[in-house]
Amino acid sequence: MLENRPSKLGNLLLEIGVLLMSSGANTHRIRVTINRIADCYNYKTDFLITHRTIILTLKDVEGNTAFTQLKQTNTLVPNFRIVSGISRLSWNLVENKLPIQSIWEEINRLKSLPHYPRFIVLIVVAFACSSFCRLSGGGFLDMGIVFISSFSGLFLKQEMAKKKTNPYIGVLLASFFTSLISGGILFFMSSNQQSIILVTSILYLIPGIPLINSITDILDGYSLNGMIRGVNGTVTSFAIAAGLLLAMLIFKTF
Repeated sequence: MLENRPSKLGNLLLEIGVLLMSSGANTHRIRVTINRIADCYNYKTDFLITHRTIILTLKDVEGNTAFTQLKQTNTLVPNFRIVSGISRLSWNLVENKLPIQSIWEEINRLKSLPHYPRFIVLIVVAFACSSFCRLSGGGFLDMGIVFISSFSGLFLKQEMAKKKTNPYIGVLLASFFTSLISGGILFFMSSNQQSIILVTSILYLIPGIPLINSITDILDGYSLNGMIRGVNGTVTSFAIAAGLLLAMLIFKTF
């Protein structure tokens, strides 16, 4: 039986919007997904999506307001498994007209999916940075230096995230610590690729998702969200550069 109580549907749509925003979806995808689900239950939506809040109003077929509420978004933790899972769920709903309770169960299942083991993430990210070092002309010894420094820097960044450190401070410290390790090893070992080692060791900090979503939001007409995401990406980039600069000043590497 199709459940269409507006309060249950409204809370579900807000939860989906918050999950998509915090998982790295752009504003257009969030809007399209919410509208698609609401249409399946014969409701129209009016909502405002900002970087920190989603405000949603549901209207019935007669245009009467049936639900209005806001929900605060969470910190960005990229998880494209949730983004793709919600997208598949919305299309499944269009075809099969699932009850709201079934959708909640699927949302909870997506939220409970285990993440990759931390040690695996550290190794894969460090290997990716060292691979970029190789592509940029570095040797195998240079790749080893990048691997060690990026592994250690990401470990520190994850620890600071657990302690809820300011994300910009966390990025600055991670950049400084990573560059400090690279510079410290290079201080005792000679290499012709010092610049490549320093740059590629901090590639894991590059804010790719905020910058990409900033451009797509602006192109789609969501200028406010695009500018906010762009500013966040820019400040993060400055934090990366500041950490690298401090390490370069210590080792006098220019």
